[in-house]
Amino acid sequence: MNLLLWLIVGLPLGAFVVLILPGRAMGDRRSGIIGTGAVMLSAIAAAMASVQFLRTMPTSGHFTATAWQWIASGGLAVQFALRLDALSLVMVLVVTIVASLILLYSVRYMAGEEEYCRFFAFMNLFVASMLLLVLADDLLVLYLGWEGVGLSSYLLIGFWYRDEGAVLAARKAFTITRIGDTALLLGIVLIAVRLGTLRIDNVLATAATTWQSGGALPLAAALLLLFGALGKSAQLPLQTWLPDAMAGPTPVSALIHAATMVTAGVYLIARMHGLFELAPLAMRLVSILGAATLLLAGAAALAQRDIKRSLAYSTMSQIGYMFLALGAGAWTAAIFHFVTHAFFKALLFLVAGVVIHSLHGERDMHKMGGLRTKLPVTFAGFTIGICSLAAIPVVTAGFYSKDLILSCVATAPAGGTLLWTCGIVGAFLTALYSFRMLFLVFFGERKIDPAPEGGLSILLPIVILALGSLTLGFLETPKGLGSVALFSNAVKDVLGEPSSIPVSLQFRIALVLFAVSATLIGFLVAWMVYVRKPTLIKGFLALPHHRAALALSARGFGFDDLYSAALVRPFSWLAKINKTDFTLVYPAVIARLAEAGALLLSLTQNGKLRFSVMGIAFGAGLLIAIGIFS
Repeated sequence: MNLLLWLIVGLPLGAFVVLILPGRAMGDRRSGIIGTGAVMLSAIAAAMASVQFLRTMPTSGHFTATAWQWIASGGLAVQFALRLDALSLVMVLVVTIVASLILLYSVRYMAGEEEYCRFFAFMNLFVASMLLLVLADDLLVLYLGWEGVGLSSYLLIGFWYRDEGAVLAARKAFTITRIGDTALLLGIVLIAVRLGTLRIDNVLATAATTWQSGGALPLAAALLLLFGALGKSAQLPLQTWLPDAMAGPTPVSALIHAATMVTAGVYLIARMHGLFELAPLAMRLVSILGAATLLLAGAAALAQRDIKRSLAYSTMSQIGYMFLALGAGAWTAAIFHFVTHAFFKALLFLVAGVVIHSLHGERDMHKMGGLRTKLPVTFAGFTIGICSLAAIPVVTAGFYSKDLILSCVATAPAGGTLLWTCGIVGAFLTALYSFRMLFLVFFGERKIDPAPEGGLSILLPIVILALGSLTLGFLETPKGLGSVALFSNAVKDVLGEPSSIPVSLQFRIALVLFAVSATLIGFLVAWMVYVRKPTLIKGFLALPHHRAALALSARGFGFDDLYSAALVRPFSWLAKINKTDFTLVYPAVIARLAEAGALLLSLTQNGKLRFSVMGIAFGAGLLIAIGIFS
């Protein structure tokens, strides 16, 4: 097991080193084979580890593979170790499988790119960092993977570095997530100082016995960890980087949104759920921010013209659902939605990439249309992904995971009617913007004749992800639809069982019917507005205040403008005033003195022998005098 755990992380990390050193000399074909093969082998190692884990599960519920003792200072000891339990196993399987499919797709999709080898190198670094993050046995090792994910996202979002927009988007993502990263680091320092350990098991056990529930210390630690999670998972108020991150290649967008980066915050809170349970106020804040983000992002997705930006806001909204569940104590529901979301969101981004490539780089959905007959496999994949995202009942994975979240929020003591109502409204918005995308891209009049869909390496990942988007929901079904609990039983040793208020079967059925009704109403409204009577939207936008609301929504409700006015512009103004900072005077004086000394010494280099001999004699006399009188 130890070897398998290190192979899971080491294979993509080794591929990064192999690919980054020779660079272009590696060649495109070998780069694609090594970059994709390493992650596929990592997925195989993860599958073998899962089989061994299930066969020989230890009494502790986890395996630990220790490489070395990293830090030993005072009473603090940090071991560089990996940990495999039910939660990290789920994360590892999803990350490696989805990343393998995305990289297989990238072999053909990125063909012809000037920096083909560099792309696969950075993608492998991204995957390795995420795997280290989810397998870490210690918070400091987790933070190492956390920073690796941030660095990789910066490199990949700005992959097309000659495009100023991509460079600015990468810088924005790095800067905003660094705010959250700093908070996370402070939280880790607080835990180390107060609890004397950073090993995750020990932190949770010591906190439960040392800190009082509702106390100031667990609240401070939980809030710092939460702020770190908000940055990586693009939740309010640190959400503005994610839509701009669409400037990177489409496979990068798929990997960020489906299996890495934005899910890191969800994993962090779920992993540290024992600490958050000691801070009810922090958990309430998690739910509120999740509910606010899912509504705001859902409304913003409705106003986007760019297909990738619409999917980006969709990701923010779906991560909002996961935060809503986490705040309600429904840890299992949040992770289950992560699993289904990884498949249908990767599917949607890969299909969007095919559409964009077929339309010669066009991303404006209003310039698309009528593509369902020309791109049949793409249309089928996009339809499945959209239906799962919108939670079409019974037949899609997204229905079961989203229903579990809404059911848990409605019945959990930390949930409530208001949060559940936000989730229901979010379900309506999700169906509305999801089917808006489907109808705008594949229905109506065809405006551009598309190129062919692509080869097997493009279509096979789409087919596999589509199957996952249909079938994975059957791992956890509600009462009345089989009452299957395979997923919750698998992770309950790590995440426990959610507390809930006893309710009748009729009440649970009513909850499901409300959610289904919200989805179907969203579908019908989208059909009416974008297919049946498209003149309705034109009449709606004819009113000035409606156009203004749409423009505000398209800009993400002005958060970028707010941050620019409140932070960026004042900082730039102060920087201009302070460009002659007095602290720069000291090094400037030293530099001037050094220049003057160099000038004086240069005078001695005049090539005159008598001058040199005189200098030697004077120096010798000076040394003799010092020796006599000292």
